[in-house]
Amino acid sequence: MVLVLVLAATILLAGRFGLPKRLQIMALVALFALVLFFQLTLPAGNPVKDATGSLQGWAIFAGVAVIFVGYRALLTRLRRRSVEDVPEPANPDKFTEAELNRYARHIVLREIGGPGQKKMKKARVLVVGAGGLGAPALQYLAAAGVGTIGVIDDDVVDSSNLQRQVIHTDARVGMPKVFSAQEAMQAQNPFVMIRPYNRRLTEDMAADLFADYDLILDGCDNADTRYLVNRAAVQLGKPLISGAITQWEGQLSLFHPASDGPCYACVFPSAAAAGLAPSCSEAGVVGALPGVVGSMMAVEAIKHVTGAGAPLRGQMLIYDALYAETRLINLKKDPACTVCGQPAR
Repeated sequence: MVLVLVLAATILLAGRFGLPKRLQIMALVALFALVLFFQLTLPAGNPVKDATGSLQGWAIFAGVAVIFVGYRALLTRLRRRSVEDVPEPANPDKFTEAELNRYARHIVLREIGGPGQKKMKKARVLVVGAGGLGAPALQYLAAAGVGTIGVIDDDVVDSSNLQRQVIHTDARVGMPKVFSAQEAMQAQNPFVMIRPYNRRLTEDMAADLFADYDLILDGCDNADTRYLVNRAAVQLGKPLISGAITQWEGQLSLFHPASDGPCYACVFPSAAAAGLAPSCSEAGVVGALPGVVGSMMAVEAIKHVTGAGAPLRGQMLIYDALYAETRLINLKKDPACTVCGQPAR
């Protein structure tokens, strides 16, 4: 029996040196058939029969082999089926018929058209925060066909979020927000790639993360992260779309010092004193307001990626929902800015 196992091992080893798998299988089947022939035809006590083991042993071996091969075949079939059910990765240089139909309303727009939609398919956008502003921004970026969307947040879905963070659902309370958002975006558009980062943005990893993306959207809810996002974006020369909301008012702008625009710190050199800028949990916020401002952030992202229209670079849009008023104010780059007014440290 040892001799038979050595021969089988030699056949298997030959596969590593170029023997086709089909020939390997044929050789193993022939070897097994020869052993069975010896076991069934030679009389007891024959040295060849004794050297090839016993009929009972080979029957058990054959049964185990059949179970193993069947299991492997089943796994292969399941894997093949799962691959067939998942859309193939989108080719950034070509649209499928399903994509052309999906983005038809963009393609007929003179300012976007086919070339603009292709730019969106190739674009890589990172959204910081999957809360009030991140929720609509993420949904509309995915629906618009932005090819790669990253989202970073370390929070989980809470029932108090559902009044305004429409990307999440009651069934996903307790789930990390980035995975809840990923689930919703993939359900919305299977042709885009979603990269969730379930962690807090920190100084030591911001630059490496931002380097993978073309555009950053900041929808976070605390000053420390806002200033961190701005520093990292300026350091890498990345455009930053920043939005903020409270109660009935919201604001947004595109900060891009590399294109002669101001950075966030040019406009807000330091964080507001404690109590002057309360969070939404302290001051409250009308539920639909994040939808308005977050959607505007997505529009600015689409404009920036496609080159359509005039972006909010050097301007800030302020929206007052309570009185249905909007204001547009001009922003200037500060030569003395500690972030963009001197070489980054």
